[in-house]
Amino acid sequence: MNRMGFLASTVLVVLALLSSTVFVVDQRQFGIKYALGQIKEVITEPGLNFKLPPPLQNVTYLDKRLLTLDSTDTESMLTAEKQRVVIDWYVRWRITDPSAYIRNVGTTEGQGAVQLNRVVRNAFQEEVNRRTVQDMISGKREQTMADVKREVLEAVKGGKPWGIDIVDVRITRVDYVEAITESVYSRMEAERKRVANELRSTGGAVGEKIRADADRQREVTVANAYRDAQALKGLGDAEAARIYADAFGKDPQFAQFYRSLEAYKSSFNKKSDVIVVDPSTTDFFKGYRSSGSK
Repeated sequence: MNRMGFLASTVLVVLALLSSTVFVVDQRQFGIKYALGQIKEVITEPGLNFKLPPPLQNVTYLDKRLLTLDSTDTESMLTAEKQRVVIDWYVRWRITDPSAYIRNVGTTEGQGAVQLNRVVRNAFQEEVNRRTVQDMISGKREQTMADVKREVLEAVKGGKPWGIDIVDVRITRVDYVEAITESVYSRMEAERKRVANELRSTGGAVGEKIRADADRQREVTVANAYRDAQALKGLGDAEAARIYADAFGKDPQFAQFYRSLEAYKSSFNKKSDVIVVDPSTTDFFKGYRSSGSK
């Protein structure tokens, strides 16, 4: 029984020793083998590898994929015209030489990101100081990113190479600081209101002109219509007078009777009007009597 326990313990110890001497490098990683704190070997190919058990040798890993560093600093920068702007950017980078990276930067990707953030910010500050806001927004945006990338590459590949490569540098946003932004928005709002008021004034003036022209045309049209109506009325009255004259000329007695009838008719404007006449002395009634006697 003691022998079985001894064998089992021996197997467990052997398995533990074997597991401490075997390690796997993923295809997304670099494997760095250390011997007493010194880099012994850098494994770049994925697969199963062997080492001595700790503390003689140990292994750490670094990511070999493309990494992204986003800006987190909200501190403003001064442009060439002394305007304060805030820039958001990102950098795509990767580790190419793990040995140089560990010696000059750090043992983790986070340590490299911290130092790279400082270098990129300094490069942006230098480039922004030489350019205007317009250059940063549109005119020389691409050139600015290219110059920053060049400066960062010079810094990481200088006297003490970092063992990294800068793939791309991009600006995602350029904006004024909050205080200036509010001032700019206020000026824009005031300008828009000024333009709106000017348009309203212009529209009101045009409207008044149109209404005045319409009133003038209406007056002219009404005057012309009244003039034409009066002319037609005059022609009608003249034609009526001519017809009356022709008719009355054919029968003078009828004409006298008709005039008397019209005179009586015009005398009775209301139902309450009363005229007292003597039939024996009135030509109108004489006409009735004459017609009756016949």
